Amino acid sequence: MEPPRPTTALRSALRLPFDPLLALAVVGLSVCSLLAVRASSPGDLQNFYVSRQAAYFLLGLILAVLISRLDYSRLRELKYGVYTLMMGGIVAVLAFGSISRGSRLSIEFPFFSFQASELGKLLLVVALAGFLVDRARRLDERDTTARTLLLALVPAALVMIAPDLGSATVYVVVALALLFVAGTSWKHFAALAGLAGVAVVLVLVAAPAVGVNVLEDYQTERFTAFLNPSQDPADAGYQQAQSQVAIGSGQKVGRGELATQTRLDFLPEARTDFIYAVVGERWGFVGAGLVLSLYALLIWRGLRILTMAKNLFGALIAGGIVAMVLFQVFINVGMNVGIMPITGIALPLMTYGGSSVISNLLAVGLLQSIYAQGRATAARKGRVPAA
Repeated sequence: MEPPRPTTALRSALRLPFDPLLALAVVGLSVCSLLAVRASSPGDLQNFYVSRQAAYFLLGLILAVLISRLDYSRLRELKYGVYTLMMGGIVAVLAFGSISRGSRLSIEFPFFSFQASELGKLLLVVALAGFLVDRARRLDERDTTARTLLLALVPAALVMIAPDLGSATVYVVVALALLFVAGTSWKHFAALAGLAGVAVVLVLVAAPAVGVNVLEDYQTERFTAFLNPSQDPADAGYQQAQSQVAIGSGQKVGRGELATQTRLDFLPEARTDFIYAVVGERWGFVGAGLVLSLYALLIWRGLRILTMAKNLFGALIAGGIVAMVLFQVFINVGMNVGIMPITGIALPLMTYGGSSVISNLLAVGLLQSIYAQGRATAARKGRVPAA
């Protein structure tokens, strides 16, 4: 007997097993990153930094394509292994990582610097998504919310030891986003908001008053400079002041080769923390607006994929990735324009660095897998899958 042929809807779903608009956003940000890295690098090192960033993108894209062809649902069974891998990476960096500018953030290899906290963000999304699916019938219980936050706070605390306040904050935001997508009661969030307020008072006011400094001195100075940027513009407020000057001088279409803040090294950490300021000065409002538009496209497609997921596990992963990207974009761009404190959070798919680029492209690969599986499942049920 001749086997049944796939329906027209199913053939349509499998013909394009990836989201083209999501791919467009990723390619666009990749090109913008390479241009910005080149613009922010000294003339004799431009080829070095650009070629390394291009290699990171190439490796990340290959891994993203491979992941997009797999069924992400299999990761649910590996949630404990994924969480253990995340914790092992963070502990390994604390034990064997090299110290740079007072922080132990990465392990140096001959051709690559591995920053476990970057990959840990994505691994935490997958692990917590699996945990919440297993407790889907018990989401109204305080025990579920408490355990989820505890699973996020443990690695966040270890990352804080590095110290890396930015990544630790992302871990907490990811946990809260997953609880929200899962449908946790608003009463739990109200209670958590109250606890967060108490924690902020203890860390920033009560603890320093009795001689216990939870934050490093430079982290406290950054918060102080953010709240009052004109108090110390030559020291604590220098970075944000130079970033704002760079973005403001770009005006409509940028200064091009006359971008002195970048070219003369007035702008600190131009390839990493302040790469958005490089875009603003070099290409002005047009370039900065294009970058934000590409992020808006990426986030929109992530939310669309969330609604297309074939199961709760996929929806939670998509929601966690969207929250991770959105929060990092908001904080990084915010600290570049002076509305957020400097926390060292990378700008996804823009900041120079292999760990950040590859981790974010792995996240994109997972989104593409959720998209493909969702379309195929809809087609098998006789529905024409929406784009």
